[in-house]
Amino acid sequence: MKKARDLNLLLKTTRRISSTPKMDPSDRYCFSPILRWNPEVENYFIKAYGADHFSVISKALTRPSSYSCVRVNTLKSTSDAVIEKLLKIIKEKGFDGDCHGKEGLEPDENVGSPPEESLKKGPIVKCHIPGLDYVLFVKGSGPHVIDYGYVPGAPPKEVIVSRKCAEAVLRGAQVFVPGVLACSAHVEKGDTVAVSVAIEQRNPNGGWASGMTRGTVLQGLQTDPYYFERNGLYIGQGTTTMSRAGLFRASEGIAVDMNDRVFRLPSFYDVLEGEIFLQNLPSIVAAHALDPQKGERILDMCAAPGGKTTAIAILMKDEGELVAIDRSHNKAQVIQKLAFEMSLTCITTYKLDALKAIRQRNETDDINTNQSSNSLRFDDEKASSSTTEGFNLDKTCKDNVSNAIEDGGTYVSKADIRKAMRRMRNGPGRNQCLGGRVENSKGFYPDSFDRVLLDAPCSALGLRPRLFVGEETIDSLKRHATYQRRMFDQAVKLVRPGGVIVYSTLVCINCLSFYFVVHVLF
Repeated sequence: MKKARDLNLLLKTTRRISSTPKMDPSDRYCFSPILRWNPEVENYFIKAYGADHFSVISKALTRPSSYSCVRVNTLKSTSDAVIEKLLKIIKEKGFDGDCHGKEGLEPDENVGSPPEESLKKGPIVKCHIPGLDYVLFVKGSGPHVIDYGYVPGAPPKEVIVSRKCAEAVLRGAQVFVPGVLACSAHVEKGDTVAVSVAIEQRNPNGGWASGMTRGTVLQGLQTDPYYFERNGLYIGQGTTTMSRAGLFRASEGIAVDMNDRVFRLPSFYDVLEGEIFLQNLPSIVAAHALDPQKGERILDMCAAPGGKTTAIAILMKDEGELVAIDRSHNKAQVIQKLAFEMSLTCITTYKLDALKAIRQRNETDDINTNQSSNSLRFDDEKASSSTTEGFNLDKTCKDNVSNAIEDGGTYVSKADIRKAMRRMRNGPGRNQCLGGRVENSKGFYPDSFDRVLLDAPCSALGLRPRLFVGEETIDSLKRHATYQRRMFDQAVKLVRPGGVIVYSTLVCINCLSFYFVVHVLF
């Protein structure tokens, strides 16, 4: 099947080569993506915004913002101190934040202007919105013209990255190993490479995929996979940090150090970790609008990856109870890890589907079971002291389990006993360590929170930059709306009378948010 698919791709490419005139390198080695929409969705938006306005919107979505938004952890530092540190780092890295492109190019009008004119006076400024002085804007620039060193008959060495990796690079990130899909032959550490992106293409089954096997060798010829589809999809130039073999053998790390970008935004990788957090301004505003207070009980529904959760915790001075839930265990772990990195202790993370967040009053709390499970969690200190004193671990474990049965009055199975014995011998294990295990939750009683933040999952059509939107259909947009309404109903029941709900979503459909508010009020 794979051979037939590769043969079909080769035949299509051969036909295209024979019928395609020679292309100007400046048309190929540039960044001029065209956002392809589902025809029904495109027609819907054209009717809503008008053809000209929607064309401007569609182009702007493929570009990153002209600034990076940074939130300061005010429990660890101050805005002025962070500005001083960032200015020093920017100077050391040689990032000047020049707002003009190379070779006389003016900034793209569709990139989006900074939220305040004062960015023209310096590379870093505070947000002018009252109460948001802990938000900093770091100026970027672009688009720039990149000289990829093209010579007829000798194309530059190239690395192709996934679409999601490219979107991150456009926002200032480096190219990491998992994002690399293909690479030219004979690439060694320290080579200069052009970086392009593989956008999803329609496959014969009607779905969408990049259509490129990871590890593909590029020859720089028109017979390369999706050679023509990558025209105008070059995002910059960088230096490889490992050889071609290393790129596809390593599991993590920086693959390409991007030193010449189409859009220049500073990278915050490993910069002031715990003191700052890179976050979009609308997300910060959502947490600010919630207006959390010290000592309150607050719920963050659909909390991953934790940006708004940690923002809320800082606003409430890390005093009170902030419950963060997500239906994915791995995503909930990310929240827990971020809270640990930022030294926030008021956050409690649970694995819980937001659609099942309500717990009925007639359900009983399994107090005895909880007591038993707590008794079975032996800490390292007890285990090590037992070993030092020469006690038999098996006997100690059985004695402790017997005490748990007497105290809790709940039967403990032999399997639980064996697990507890193994835990004493081998230590707590990765999942039981801090930041490892996330507890499940059966939900919460109605009227149990002072404030609720619902940042509902949506189409994310307004997220920038976006290089692909072809999968979204009118039906999928409607399903998002139904899904959000069900979550909204849960949020209304969970907040106490007189409490606050902040509903935040990222959509281009004007009627959705208004519709939900009307639904709740009437």
